[in-house]
Amino acid sequence: MNMTDLFTQSIYPDSTATVGDVTYLLLRAEGSDDKRLGILGDSAGFEGERQGDLLLCPLTAGNAAALRAVLPWLQARPLGLQVSAGCGDRLGLATPGHIRSIRKARGVAPILAQQSIRENARTGRTPQEVMDDAMWGVFQEGWRDGFGADADHLKTTADADVTAAAGYTFFTVDPGDHVDDEAHTASLPDLERKFAALPWADLDSSPADLRARFLGSTFELEDRQLQFDEESLLRAAAKYSRAVTHAARMYRHLDSMLDRPWELEVSVDETATPTSHLEHFYIVSEMRRLGVRWVSLAPRYVGSFEKGVDYIGDLDELRADLAGHAAIARAFGPYKLSLHSGSDKFSVYPIAVEETRHVVHLKTAGTSYLEALRAIAQVDPALFREIYGLAFERYDEDRRTYHVSAIPARAPRPDTLADDQLPDVLDQFDAREMLHVTFGSALARYGTEIKSTLRANEDAHYAAIEAHFDRHLAAFAEGAEGK
Repeated sequence: MNMTDLFTQSIYPDSTATVGDVTYLLLRAEGSDDKRLGILGDSAGFEGERQGDLLLCPLTAGNAAALRAVLPWLQARPLGLQVSAGCGDRLGLATPGHIRSIRKARGVAPILAQQSIRENARTGRTPQEVMDDAMWGVFQEGWRDGFGADADHLKTTADADVTAAAGYTFFTVDPGDHVDDEAHTASLPDLERKFAALPWADLDSSPADLRARFLGSTFELEDRQLQFDEESLLRAAAKYSRAVTHAARMYRHLDSMLDRPWELEVSVDETATPTSHLEHFYIVSEMRRLGVRWVSLAPRYVGSFEKGVDYIGDLDELRADLAGHAAIARAFGPYKLSLHSGSDKFSVYPIAVEETRHVVHLKTAGTSYLEALRAIAQVDPALFREIYGLAFERYDEDRRTYHVSAIPARAPRPDTLADDQLPDVLDQFDAREMLHVTFGSALARYGTEIKSTLRANEDAHYAAIEAHFDRHLAAFAEGAEGK
């Protein structure tokens, strides 16, 4: 068999890898969107159908595991303090577009498998499927410079277990359910009651010991000083102590079961009130005392980081806020400050890069799904109209677990738009947020059509993703203005 003659048009050329006498490559059948792993040479451990000298293997979990075993660059790894970007992919099809953008963003390390348990439930995917879909994209594009895998917004040890088994390397613990937002504005008598009721045994501390650690001292941080008084200490402790103990429990659980390198991120961003600099200082002081080690932390910043749209708030106020958080991160780490709900925050990126001195992590998720919809609007306007119409139906229900402020009455109605106007819907604030948070409903009703359309038009899909992430990553790349 002359493989070149038979398969030139269907080979993804960047996927070709040779180990010893064995060649591995990704192929796509002519006139089909069906992809197969091709193996020339010893194919022990793989399952497929033989076609002459070539074994054609379906993209199963078993074949993915076997390929990772022979091509180590297909295994996720920790990324350390390198500036990084999480590229969430709710459809399992966007990784090639992400990589094409990452290749141009010098110095930015990608996290290519990233999804929360909440999103897994809405997309009908498992953590292993998220990992494998990203891996096949890495293989297709021949990306050998490493990538991370983020088990995002973990709330329970059971969630940690299933993601650890799938090979994730970056575990984002979300103790937000244990943050007491009422403490943000509670009266002093209420704070005293909350303080007395804290889980002191879990904190391995006492009220007197905690006061001794924080009161009466001035903490020097570069160009600023932090000092607690009684009220600010009680407020920080009442608000965040239970979150600290939960993060410590999750860390210890992960540390006890993982026998390979891994990293922890702690996220308190999905809460109702901002994290003050004193509160950030309190959180990390107590986590360090309890033996927690982390590479990244996501406070709740001032202003509004809504899904899929730019920052809402005063940028000068945000700069001052980021500067203080970054000074704390340098003093206690260094560790990366993480920008959650970070997609499309184009006004924020240069500020974040400058204030963190390039020690920063960007986390995106739904924006890749939105750009997939843009591609669908271009190639299948009728399908996009159905998806957009569904967003009007489902928004009030689906928005409940997201921080968004879209008003459907401000979004253009599908029946008022010509086909060539549909891609621009993705640039309208209200429509973009509506489409963002109704992804679960859209996949439940149109998931098969969405995925088949994108597979049949993958060049348009990858181009939309690549162009969008070029905008995201420009400020983070080495040599970018603001470094």
